[in-house]
Amino acid sequence: MRNIALIVSYDGTDYSGFQSQPGESTVQGKLEEAIFKLSGERARLLGSGRTDAGVHARCQVVNFLTSSSIPIERWAIALNTRLPGDIVVQSAYLVPDNFHSRHHALNKTYRYTINCNRVPDLFRRRYEFHHPTPLDLEAMREGLAYLVGEHDFSTFTSPLSTKPSHVRTIVRANLELESRLESDGLYANPIYNREWDERHYPGKTRGIVHLYVTGTGFLYNMVRIIAGTLIQVGEGKREPQNVADILAARDRALAGPTAVPHGLSLWEVVYGQLPT
Repeated sequence: MRNIALIVSYDGTDYSGFQSQPGESTVQGKLEEAIFKLSGERARLLGSGRTDAGVHARCQVVNFLTSSSIPIERWAIALNTRLPGDIVVQSAYLVPDNFHSRHHALNKTYRYTINCNRVPDLFRRRYEFHHPTPLDLEAMREGLAYLVGEHDFSTFTSPLSTKPSHVRTIVRANLELESRLESDGLYANPIYNREWDERHYPGKTRGIVHLYVTGTGFLYNMVRIIAGTLIQVGEGKREPQNVADILAARDRALAGPTAVPHGLSLWEVVYGQLPT
């Protein structure tokens, strides 16, 4: 038997999440079906993490055991010819027999994207949340800083969470601005010029905002609730220091809304030295 790891990207729009569910179309189900078509084996796929319905992945890592003799360099291309167009295997690797894509991950990074321009981007609307008014990015960064470190994140998970402990560690979190303004003609109409924005939304910014959160583990809806809460900080509905208070309260009702799923992507999974 060989243990094969795949790096997979997918558009989660049309799937009920990554993990297989009876009667539902899932990314895991499509991958296992493609493996069966290729090798004739019913593989049990292990993923580095689950993604909810509508959530995407730039870098999902999965692994499975196979007795197939298909050369490792053929797996990615062969699987892609058997997968729908919204799932792509980027590469395939032979890994040690006891490698587990979830248990051996050091950390994972999720990215949540917010489009603060006046109109949505037609070509990226599946991958970013459109928020048509500017946000105070400095206030959001200040609020985000309170979440870095080891904390009980009960405030930032769904009441449906079944985890015995809500203590998690965020090792890094930041906001980046990807400006798509002048070149796209956003301010071509004088009614919507920069001076108008500065007068009506002082201290706030338009553009594409990427929220990156890196942690050793995550809870159900955790990043989406963080995003929803930070958006309220950016709108001025909450003060940045309120983030520390609601974190300490361990009460989901005190946090902001769960941001829509399509703005979220599993961005990166990092491993250390693989087991031997």
